Amino acid sequence: MKSILSILILSFGLAACAAAAETGSRAEKQGADLRFTPNPALPNVLLLGDSISIGYTSSVRQMLKGKANVFRPITAKGAAENCSDTGTGVAELDRWLALAPKWDVIHFNWGLHDLKHMKDGKPSRDAADPPLRSVAEYQANLEKIVARLKKTGARLIFATTTPVVPGTGNPFRHPDDPPRYNTAAVEVMKASGVRVNDLFAFIQPRLAEVQLPKNVHFTASGSKLLARQVADAIQDELAGRIR
Repeated sequence: MKSILSILILSFGLAACAAAAETGSRAEKQGADLRFTPNPALPNVLLLGDSISIGYTSSVRQMLKGKANVFRPITAKGAAENCSDTGTGVAELDRWLALAPKWDVIHFNWGLHDLKHMKDGKPSRDAADPPLRSVAEYQANLEKIVARLKKTGARLIFATTTPVVPGTGNPFRHPDDPPRYNTAAVEVMKASGVRVNDLFAFIQPRLAEVQLPKNVHFTASGSKLLARQVADAIQDELAGRIR
């Protein structure tokens, strides 16, 4: 009986872990202090995005050391602020843009929070519940965000939303949704003349190596790979601004 009971307890525990596979990004949990003293002689770069961007912020800053001041929204204690969904972006953009008096490059992304499923204002594990933002709402919000960002005079780079692997369920996100939302986003960027950094296409062939199981987040090595793509795109835009 004891052995049967142990097996049942173990099985229940494994099932619970599987159901709660996504528990938040490593970078958010670590809560690194991202405050720094900018060098007034260097150009200013702003990173906007969710926990995926939080994961690569420190590496991008290191890769651009001596070349740019790399900012992102942070809390009063210096921890990274998650830019969440496009609705939050529309509401908070002016506050984030006030982090510096002038921006040279802004690298931005929204998507994973827009397409997560919700119920009664809370994240849902049920595929039958709707996403936080429909594709049409997501696209409309991005149009507002891009219009505001263009007023800064900065060179803009939009990063496509990274993949959702099957089995990601805490909250539920459908694996087919990132491509649909990315298609809508790219339409906005093309119409506005905004450069697209296709992180989805870049990282998709490497998911088995660098994405956590049943999770939208990445390993440390995965975040560094993304950081290299982001830093290279930013450096290219900085060079274009100087020319």
